[in-house]
Amino acid sequence: MKDTAAPPMGPRSGHNAIARKDDGKELRIEIVHERSADAKEAVLLVVAMVVIAMALRPGIASIGPVLPLISQEFSLSHAMASLLTTIPILLMGLLALPSPWLARRFGRNSVLLASLVLLFVSMAARTFASNVPFLLLTTAGVGAGIAIAGTLFAGLIKSRFPTRVAMMMSIYAVALAFSSMVSAAATGPIAAWAGANGWRLGTGIWTPVALIADFAGLAILIRERRGTVVVAVKAPPAARLPLTNRTAWLVALFFACDNFLFFALLSWTAPMYLEHGLSTASAGIVLATYTMAFTVGIPVFGSLSRAHDRRGWLAVCGALAVAGTLGLALKPLLMPHVWIAVAAFGLGGGFTLGMTLPLDSVHNADEANTWNAFAMTVGYLIAAAGPLLVGLLRDITGAFQAPVWLLFIVSFGMLTLTPFLSPHKHEASGTDQHARAGFL
Repeated sequence: MKDTAAPPMGPRSGHNAIARKDDGKELRIEIVHERSADAKEAVLLVVAMVVIAMALRPGIASIGPVLPLISQEFSLSHAMASLLTTIPILLMGLLALPSPWLARRFGRNSVLLASLVLLFVSMAARTFASNVPFLLLTTAGVGAGIAIAGTLFAGLIKSRFPTRVAMMMSIYAVALAFSSMVSAAATGPIAAWAGANGWRLGTGIWTPVALIADFAGLAILIRERRGTVVVAVKAPPAARLPLTNRTAWLVALFFACDNFLFFALLSWTAPMYLEHGLSTASAGIVLATYTMAFTVGIPVFGSLSRAHDRRGWLAVCGALAVAGTLGLALKPLLMPHVWIAVAAFGLGGGFTLGMTLPLDSVHNADEANTWNAFAMTVGYLIAAAGPLLVGLLRDITGAFQAPVWLLFIVSFGMLTLTPFLSPHKHEASGTDQHARAGFL
């Protein structure tokens, strides 16, 4: 097989290796010819990414407001009901690890589209669940679709916007948070309006969002295939998981603490305040305050944190989470909207900066996918325990006081990690030098 030279690289062009296929001693690499100066294409890509991100949270966020209704219909305990949010989060961790391999084997955008189709089908099927096994199975499908798509976004951003990583991660995180906010705030009223079995309409109404995301994923796939040529070159080895890297573990633990708190509060804020005596509408407002403050925190801290070393702002995020959860533990009814907003504002900032931390320590898209997969695997596997432990402690103690003190302890651990989160430094390899030149 003859070697074929890659297309010439002008000062306004670049190439992005998006898939590898074995062929003897050589590898056939699909290379996307990029035109970084084409603003129109960049805007269209950003729009498609936002549309996809908007589909990656309603499948989880819409469950919390209607959890009591689902529990009542299927006779679920608090611990069993928590599986409806724990399973997706668990899969977000378990499936993050093989996602980079799938992207290299079948092409990142093809895998992204397949995961979005799975998400849509699972969300639609869940609304027709008539028994607990099918309810949990479709919930697992939702989690799998979210997990794979979410993991691949880091590589997409790193390859397409290598000089605007923090800004693009902020846009991505804002879209995630905004969809969480809207679905969490609107699901309860929609379910109440629908009456009997209202949870089905309340959660199913977000299915069209996933369908629209399928078309956005298809558009990305078609656009990049048009600019793809196949060349025979010796490709660099795939990036390895940073299993022995101290920075990677610390980043993953910070990400775990932030998401442990986020999903636990997202799942149980409304049920907790219902038990405190608030009406369904008032408890829904507290939850809406939580999701809104979380959403606002993302762009605020994303814009404030401009230095490569983000430890100062990470500490502020941790301190806000500590203050908010302490207030919820000591005086939950004194200023519930204030406490929940303070905690959520810090968690929103911690989320966007936590997602940026792996990208601060890498030089190319393959490394970005690998570091992001590692952080998400460790982070979400730990975070999955959040809703489950809160529900379990509620069953054991008969109240939400002990679970909220657990959240305070986790937030304090998140704060103590921040001094150690300096970016990883290493020498640039030949591959890294290509990355800086535009070969990402």
